[in-house]
Amino acid sequence: MISYSDAELMQLALHKVGNKQNEEELKLSNATIQVPEEVEQLLLHYFLTPFKSEEYFNLNRGEDGNKNDVYTAVCQIFDDRTTLFEQSKVLAKLLYDQSMHPKIKGGEFYVAYFSECVINGEVTDAVGLFKTETKDTFLKIFPKGQTFTISGESGININKLDKGCLIFNVEREDGFVATVVDNTNKGADALYWTDDFLHVVHRQDEYHDTQRTMEMCKEFVTRELPHQFEDISRVDQADLLNKSMKFFKEQEKFDVDAYENEVFGQPEVIESFKQYRDNYQQEHGVELADSFDISNSAVRKQQRFLKSIIKLDKNFHIYIHGNRKYILKGFDEESGMHYYQLFFDEEQ
Repeated sequence: MISYSDAELMQLALHKVGNKQNEEELKLSNATIQVPEEVEQLLLHYFLTPFKSEEYFNLNRGEDGNKNDVYTAVCQIFDDRTTLFEQSKVLAKLLYDQSMHPKIKGGEFYVAYFSECVINGEVTDAVGLFKTETKDTFLKIFPKGQTFTISGESGININKLDKGCLIFNVEREDGFVATVVDNTNKGADALYWTDDFLHVVHRQDEYHDTQRTMEMCKEFVTRELPHQFEDISRVDQADLLNKSMKFFKEQEKFDVDAYENEVFGQPEVIESFKQYRDNYQQEHGVELADSFDISNSAVRKQQRFLKSIIKLDKNFHIYIHGNRKYILKGFDEESGMHYYQLFFDEEQ
């Protein structure tokens, strides 16, 4: 859990980072910004409030001589805060060198130093890396005699942070603890912020264990089972997804044996799941824990992806929340069409 209620903005550097491939400029400032007192609270709101997720990362420190320059720069800043401006220029150049996708927008790049941040009950400092890529148009209204005049002005919406990363001065030997926001890029061009620039990896904690395991379970039910067992229907898949979600919602701790028995039950399905789980770990280069504390926030996030929906052509969607026995599938010889029978006590 993170708290910023007592956080203070101690230092701020700002540079302009364009798209290198499009031959836009990198403009480095020559000093840090002196932030007026009345603006500091606006900046704290802009920089810090978007970070609400409990999904945490570590900076990859680098291996085999391939160091992570972002990690090195952040270490320098935490060791000596007076180096923030010089390191901000290093970071701006690094970001510029990674801005090579044609869809990447140029924008302002900020490096900030915060004190009095709280993460998991520990008070610590944090370094923030932020980038503004989009501008909004605002109307300004001025009195003019007995009437008013209106003008338009381009500016930054303090409720819409485009890109950000907060790096907390804890767990340094593991690459610090970081949290990341990217609200502008969703395709391949998004990787330049998280992968190419920051080099972040998921932190091994209960949130990550819960999220990754639920993703794997969903893929097994929706992709693997229909290939392994021809008699598995969409209704059966929906029922298994409901059982899976019920398990994660009701249990405080995940145990793979308990999950297999409660959700799948049948020995042949359990064996198929075990094999798929092993293959999943090898293919994705991850290690799924056999037992871990379940993160409720990760379950809430994954809930929208584990919805049990049967889509029928373009006419109907059936949302299945309850007992498998109340829905039956059939085939009508006369019309040559499939149908579902739904049994219920009353409409609501």
